[in-house]
Amino acid sequence: MVQILVWLTLASLCLAAPAKLDFTRDIRPILSDKCFSCHGPDEKKRMAGLRLDTKDSAFEDRKNGPAIVPGSAAKSKLLIRVSHENRNLRMPPAAAGEPLSERQIGLIKQWIEAGAPWALHWAYEPPKRPIIPEVKAKALVRNPIDSLVLARLEKDNLRFSPEADRATLLRRLSFDLTGLPPTPKEISSYVADKQA
Repeated sequence: MVQILVWLTLASLCLAAPAKLDFTRDIRPILSDKCFSCHGPDEKKRMAGLRLDTKDSAFEDRKNGPAIVPGSAAKSKLLIRVSHENRNLRMPPAAAGEPLSERQIGLIKQWIEAGAPWALHWAYEPPKRPIIPEVKAKALVRNPIDSLVLARLEKDNLRFSPEADRATLLRRLSFDLTGLPPTPKEISSYVADKQA
């Protein structure tokens, strides 16, 4: 029985689609943790004039070749140095901390082979309006956010919860804004005001 479970688990892992590699989620954290202390924004600590926190510097053609050659992990000095057999030549240096794990090296190699797509930090990307999905229960939609929520609910065969009464809505709002419940006077005033 145990063997069957092991085989089923292995089969499901093999059949699962690999997640698409994302620079911001998968690569930047590795570079930040392992490389930026010597190859980051601090000019006083920067080694060899190489910055790995900017695309231009990371892809720049240097005397010994670029640190990153999009599409060619074998020509990328970054990958060569982080995976070097000789611990004295491997980056980061032993004094700077632990070397990259095999998984981290594999992610960098996969990223470079995929063309090394670079992305700015999310805070520097201009916001983009999402595409408002079509939903089946159009009568329930009062604003675009309802469409986004309802599309996900329909995908999971779920429905909106019934709308809360006015006293409950005021209580939720009051707790969110002040951390205190509304007074009885505020509740009766809000419940009586049909325009609010």
